[in-house]
Amino acid sequence: MKYQLSKSWVYIEGTDIPQNRLDIKDSLFIHTLEKKLLDKAYYKFSFELSSETLLNEKYFIDLHKKTFESLYEFAGVYRDVNMTKGNSQFCLAQHLHAQSTRIFEELESEKYLSRIKDDKSLFAQRLAYYQGELIALHPFYELNGRITRLYCDVLAIWNGYKPINYDSIIENEQYIQASIEAVQYADVSKLTEIIFNGLSKDEES
Repeated sequence: MKYQLSKSWVYIEGTDIPQNRLDIKDSLFIHTLEKKLLDKAYYKFSFELSSETLLNEKYFIDLHKKTFESLYEFAGVYRDVNMTKGNSQFCLAQHLHAQSTRIFEELESEKYLSRIKDDKSLFAQRLAYYQGELIALHPFYELNGRITRLYCDVLAIWNGYKPINYDSIIENEQYIQASIEAVQYADVSKLTEIIFNGLSKDEES
């Protein structure tokens, strides 16, 4: 299901394919290309990560921009239109920048969860909270979920964990349902469970 936008210029007319630099009109092909770009981003950003990396709002935006700018002009650009998906209403465009600033200032005040990294249960709870906040924010025109998961994986790696193992959670719609509950009811209990079960320490860190 594609996003419903108050202005729908993002998609090629009559399709769920975003307007793109390569003029691709095949849905399967463009999704395959998106996955390849995301796989490269996981390697790149994991390799470049250090204790000095600032995981702030700029970093989050850069994840989207640097991952997808070869394909989409809107990469790294916060939307200026309202967005819904099914019955989920994401953050209204007029509040988006203020809410994004709030989320990342709050995360910075928690030292990007470094103070609680040795308490897996508490770490999972707080990571789920921020993942839920970013899902509800949905700041980009497309590819919000994948960049949000990438950012949370980077947070996990930075704190000495491996990337979150979702296994079949995404395919069997458990993650989708958990995301819906985070957006519609501010309930991240299912996200917390998914993240807790998917977290494991990186013994080499």
